[in-house]
Amino acid sequence: MITAIIPKIPMRNKAITIDFYTKQLGFEIYNTVDYDNYIMFVKDSIQIHFFEFKDLKPLENYGQVYIRMKHIDAFYKTLIENNTQIHPNGQLQTKPWGQREFSLLDPDYNLLTFGETI
Repeated sequence: MITAIIPKIPMRNKAITIDFYTKQLGFEIYNTVDYDNYIMFVKDSIQIHFFEFKDLKPLENYGQVYIRMKHIDAFYKTLIENNTQIHPNGQLQTKPWGQREFSLLDPDYNLLTFGETI
């Protein structure tokens, strides 16, 4: 039985990734062991893992994660108040497929899309 799926996406700089995910998005570091080239984050019931890829070219990165959530409007408001950069084409909207969504790019251009079923 499958119980969870945990995306593993690339990062160039661990300190920058930690700063963005903890300060901008409210994630916490999940692991108690400090791995040089790997970091795990948790927020509510989800995890996202990152592996170091120093040669990553952000404009060529196609890493994407879709995160389903509740209370998307409140979360979006918090991000705006934190001056988190929302993707220019990803402002909070109600989509025809029954989701309320927005998107942003992390420092390595991994696309994070947040969605709530309406």
